[in-house]
Amino acid sequence: MTTSTLTVLRPGLVDYREAWTEQRRLHDAVVAGDQPDTILLLEHPSVFTAGKRTEPADRPMDGTPVVDVDRGGKITWHGPGQLVGYPILRLPDPVDVVAYVRRVEQLLIDVCAELGVATGRVEGRSGAWVRADDRGPDRKIAAIGIRVARGVTQHGFALNCDCDLSAYDRFVPCGIRDAGVTSLSAELGRDVTVAEVLPVVEKHLPTLL
Repeated sequence: MTTSTLTVLRPGLVDYREAWTEQRRLHDAVVAGDQPDTILLLEHPSVFTAGKRTEPADRPMDGTPVVDVDRGGKITWHGPGQLVGYPILRLPDPVDVVAYVRRVEQLLIDVCAELGVATGRVEGRSGAWVRADDRGPDRKIAAIGIRVARGVTQHGFALNCDCDLSAYDRFVPCGIRDAGVTSLSAELGRDVTVAEVLPVVEKHLPTLL
């Protein structure tokens, strides 16, 4: 799909390293002006990825392999049932990375709201959060980890739809020990699939621009 300013690619289930290679190819093309702003919307087979601020104690204790990547943030998990978005966008000058992260957060907050889940920001922590209530503490429903090089973004966001949340029990998600992790399905009490969420995310993509 192509909007007036953004090309949307939906390749389905893609190995993490293959998607990372494709991101770098697209990034080079956007930097060179050979490719319009593009976003990859996809799923990954189960994989742990560690950003540059990951501490040794955050990693899985069971020897599970971890892919070290060049984005910001700490360690996270990707897997089936999680919608991952990699916007590869040229940011306006002067480049304001914090403002871009806030736009990504707003996209996620708006998507969750449309699907019936109230989320917000937590001071000092990126992503979209369901705030503490009688069901538990603050819990992250969508994670953000980005990199900006030569004025163009890489990496992006991950929104938990109907993924297996037990994966998060094996490590310290994003290095945060005093909060939980949740999904759209867990919050709504019904199966919310990636296929259901995809068109909602696409509708809100102009928020990124």
